[in-house]
Amino acid sequence: MREMNEDASVYAGQRATAEAIERGGGGGLSVDALLAKVRTAAAHTPTGSDGGVAAAAVPDVVPDVKGPAAAVRDVKGPAAAVPDVKGPAAAVPDVGALAAAIAAVAGRHLPEGHLSPDVDFFDAGGTSVGAVELVAALEDELGVEIALDDVFADARPTSLAHRRLSTAGATAALSAPAASKTPTPGVIRAPDTAGTARSEGTSASVTVGSPPPSSAAGTRPAPAPGILPVPAPRTASAVAVTSASYPTARPEDLDQILADLALADRLPWTGDPEPLPPRRILLTGATGFLGSHMLLDLLRHSDAHVYCLVRAADEEAALGRLGEALKRYELPWSSEVRRRVTVLPGDIRRPHLGLSDELWTTLTHELDSVVGVAAAVDFLRGYQSLRQSNVVGSLTLAELAATGRPKPLHHISSIAVFNEVGITAMGEDDPLAHVDRLVAGYDQTKWAAEVALRRARDHGLIVTALRPGGIGGHTRTGAYNPQDLSSGLLSAFGRFRTVPAFSHLNAAPVDWVSRVAVGVVCEPDAWGYDYNLTGVPNTLDDVVRDMALGGMHVRVQDWDEWRTHALARLEAEPVPELAFLTRVLESPTALRLCEATLKGPAATAERTAALVEALGLRPAARYDAQAQLRTFERLAQDGLARLPHKDDQPYLWFSETTEGGVGPVGAPADTPCSMALTLSLASMYQLVKERRVDVTGELTCAAVHPEPLVVEHGDVWIRPEEGIPQRHGMRHRLLSYRLSLRDADGGRWWLEGHKYARARRDVWRQTRALTVEIGREGAPAALAGELVVPADSYLRDQVDGIKVDPRLTSQEKRAAKLTWLAWFGLEMGRGLLGPFARAAADLLDLRRTTTPSEHHR
Repeated sequence: MREMNEDASVYAGQRATAEAIERGGGGGLSVDALLAKVRTAAAHTPTGSDGGVAAAAVPDVVPDVKGPAAAVRDVKGPAAAVPDVKGPAAAVPDVGALAAAIAAVAGRHLPEGHLSPDVDFFDAGGTSVGAVELVAALEDELGVEIALDDVFADARPTSLAHRRLSTAGATAALSAPAASKTPTPGVIRAPDTAGTARSEGTSASVTVGSPPPSSAAGTRPAPAPGILPVPAPRTASAVAVTSASYPTARPEDLDQILADLALADRLPWTGDPEPLPPRRILLTGATGFLGSHMLLDLLRHSDAHVYCLVRAADEEAALGRLGEALKRYELPWSSEVRRRVTVLPGDIRRPHLGLSDELWTTLTHELDSVVGVAAAVDFLRGYQSLRQSNVVGSLTLAELAATGRPKPLHHISSIAVFNEVGITAMGEDDPLAHVDRLVAGYDQTKWAAEVALRRARDHGLIVTALRPGGIGGHTRTGAYNPQDLSSGLLSAFGRFRTVPAFSHLNAAPVDWVSRVAVGVVCEPDAWGYDYNLTGVPNTLDDVVRDMALGGMHVRVQDWDEWRTHALARLEAEPVPELAFLTRVLESPTALRLCEATLKGPAATAERTAALVEALGLRPAARYDAQAQLRTFERLAQDGLARLPHKDDQPYLWFSETTEGGVGPVGAPADTPCSMALTLSLASMYQLVKERRVDVTGELTCAAVHPEPLVVEHGDVWIRPEEGIPQRHGMRHRLLSYRLSLRDADGGRWWLEGHKYARARRDVWRQTRALTVEIGREGAPAALAGELVVPADSYLRDQVDGIKVDPRLTSQEKRAAKLTWLAWFGLEMGRGLLGPFARAAADLLDLRRTTTPSEHHR
């Protein structure tokens, strides 16, 4: 299997070039110079000699630390100097007061009822809906106008206060958010119990894998094992930023990304793991959509015991949360599953994953593999708000994998690392996007995590990057992720019958993505490479054709027109389950993500295809209408989509006329009676799923009413009993009619009819003869008889006279006709064959003792 990865040397050269750029190109570039190379936005003008350039500059430090647990940098040169901020910037009393006021208001929108000024609103349990309410409350109660995008970008009250004062026209650079009276220069402090990063002074210290240091106010915290010093990012206050949409990444986000990338350089050195299938696996994200499916696939396709990190207060709560997640996605939660799973209450955002030192040490020596699926997936939040979960958490897993017994790390990344507008290729070994052109926080964090873990490979760590695209619903159960952007877009396509003109949709069903990912985890020869788990991309033509075959005829619009139309429809017809899509379409930052997603090229996955073939797994297939069928049903049940309805424009229709006679039940049928009906299909979905055809038209029968009766509602079921015979197997129902009728005087009637197949020679007539019963609504049948389709009109109306939706192309019309005729002909053939097969079996039955039913016959 290794031969499929023999081009590793080429990839290594590409990676070396990329990492040289990340580190400054080897030419002694300082961080400021490196930022100048990657930024394309206009340069920011310093506000003053004291608090301008000096305060904004990032120290160009060279770490001199021995051992992975070393905690203090030996900063030399200019980096050792603490910026002496003087003038107005040092005496602005409004920042702390405003931050405290914002925190007080924000606390009312959180489960715990309070929020510290330096804690991220979302990390404390806030939601997107809560963020919208917070913005309104701040304006109503404090008179503070803060853009919703600013809340999503960095939801710490201190940062919001700085941003508010900066945009309000502050003339001096504001000091950075401080959690203590005496700032500690040169380090980023470890996350607190809420799992959020805090800044002190101009810099901070991130702790990966150890408890946060405790210190009294005004004292320097003592270094603790596992602290990874990093260059201090520029504070958000050093650069004045407006709330307008950002054409490129925000400068403070780029600074923080560079600081986070340096964390990987502080990881322990490690050796190669044993090339054996893992027996003890740590899995994060097991309560999520992909993670829960991967958990079950790990249990099905390996002998491993799986340790699941679950965010909960204790083991009982963690076990309950895991069980609820599996049941929500229609996955088994049996005693056998519980026997092979150990839940670990913890938090990916906290040092050492929120585990005790003893348990952490035990895991470092007993685990065989680490699988990181957990991530905060929110297309509105900014880098600062997501980094603790998506970047620092990934590096904590890398520290666990590199400490003690060598273990491979399998990291669930995302195709979002390529989400740059205008990118030309998205292959497994192609260069990632330019980070300064990623404006969505989610994209930035996935990019930073993958690039940081590439650096970890230089420390000997085996890192596998698995990049799903859009993760669609399960092809059998229909389970889906309601917050996935692909699910939201498909729901909007089906509900509003419009699609934006896009290039490709790189999406695959969750069952395929999970199975391939687990195949990589369990196959040592597959470790250490990058894989695109994107399946076979869908083109615009594919999506339009699939939806048309499903009866959902869509109109193609350009992106701006579609967005405007979708927002108008969502406002006119609010759908709570699609509220997140409304916020995405209203966010300038998220719009760039959508634009990159819809206009990007098709992702390629040669290495993944070779692996799938080598492992004998199901090859990737296009996520087409058939694969999405169960998911669309679930989406419709949950109110996210709308399946074809009989009131929609019919997909296919034809006429049927019948003539005959009826009479009172038990009497001769000598009163003339006829029907002129139109049989129609709203979609092929209706035909395959329900085996039902819609009926409209009228009944003319003097025995019922002198005037024709109108069909208010009618259905025809094809082979309704699925071949189950009547009368000891000698009569099978081919078609069943059920019509609700209304006469000219408002009276209501019903008609029920059946076409039967019998073991007789008049097969042609059997397909045309309809035995009917007619009665008043709520009363038994009063009339009975037989109506027959004339032989000369059958082919003319029901074959040559088939009409198809005029919105289809000529090729699609021919395909629709042939599909209907082939399906209906097959069903009629099966129905007619049943009685003859039963009669033949009776003739060949040589048993001496006959059954009672045979005596009756």
